[in-house]
Amino acid sequence: MSDLKIGSIPVLNTNKCIDILSNMYIKAVSNNCLNKIPSVMLFGPPGIGKSQSINEIARRIELNTNKKVNVTDVRLILFNPIDLRGIPTANENKTLAVWLKPKIFDMDDGSDVVNILFLDEITAAPTSVQAAAYQITLDKKIGEHKLPDNCIVIAAGNRVTDRSVAYQMPKALANRFLHLEIKSDFDSWNQWAIRSGINPKVLAFLKFRPKYLNNFDPQDANIAFATPRSWEMVSNILNNVSDDIKSVFELISGLVGVGVATEFRGWSKAFGDLPSIEGIFDGTEKRVPKDTDTIYALTSSMVYYAKTHKDDIAKITNSIKYAMNLAPDFSLILLKDYLYIDKDYKLTLLRIPEYKKWLETKGRLLDAAYRG
Repeated sequence: MSDLKIGSIPVLNTNKCIDILSNMYIKAVSNNCLNKIPSVMLFGPPGIGKSQSINEIARRIELNTNKKVNVTDVRLILFNPIDLRGIPTANENKTLAVWLKPKIFDMDDGSDVVNILFLDEITAAPTSVQAAAYQITLDKKIGEHKLPDNCIVIAAGNRVTDRSVAYQMPKALANRFLHLEIKSDFDSWNQWAIRSGINPKVLAFLKFRPKYLNNFDPQDANIAFATPRSWEMVSNILNNVSDDIKSVFELISGLVGVGVATEFRGWSKAFGDLPSIEGIFDGTEKRVPKDTDTIYALTSSMVYYAKTHKDDIAKITNSIKYAMNLAPDFSLILLKDYLYIDKDYKLTLLRIPEYKKWLETKGRLLDAAYRG
């Protein structure tokens, strides 16, 4: 967007964006002043997780305000201007035209509710539809239809420079938004992926090759490329169709491209030489692999197993004892990922003497990782 100069707006990773927007909305809800908060526009390349960010913001608002949050997801590319204004019909006396209220304005205005109107793919909408969004973004109304005061308006879209379907946003509309750009960031995605049950083979491979989390190139004509969204779809295939990468190789290739899928398939051989994961958590497995690929596979498998047994303190304790035998860098990767298993899971870990012992001996590595 040459006129908009994307480089002049803040560029944040997904977690930072979620943090600052959640905090803003939570304070506004607490102070009963949502109508004073500007509409937000999120820019970012395809598949980076803009939609998931909205759902996480909604979850945090619910947790911190004790209000129900309803998200209305509107794909503006599917709309025309009349869809936003409503359908014209005659009034009761057949003397005037009135407009039937569009579904998107049918929101709960109760005091125990917060509504989020998410205008997705706004930059892909024709300029006539973007123009119809003027009143919605600034005044939270269009024509005689008004959004309730408990409504948050967030829009999202790709950049014109991404060479996706995107129209240049008129400056009159642009000036009505608080603009943020989301960048691809492995650490942010990794936290979300652990909590969301992303397949351990995907997690391990991307820890080993984080550059493949997002290899989107607007200059490249390939239509299958790796993004956080396409890796989530790969995980869904591995979790729900087959965990054997060879048997679903063509499906994976259709999502991330043949080149990345080929490297993923070759690298996944490391999973064939893993110690028993159940044995590690039962305290019976002592073998520690030496090969780097295998250790990446091992730590991701342990995190995946730990998530499904997070309340079994004995098993978690055994896994931490085992981690003490890993090289410091890999024990750091493992126990840092344990922190992402669940919200406030650190409090659970701090009740385990073996975790405290690890902190005493290697905790400086964890501090350094966070500072980095």
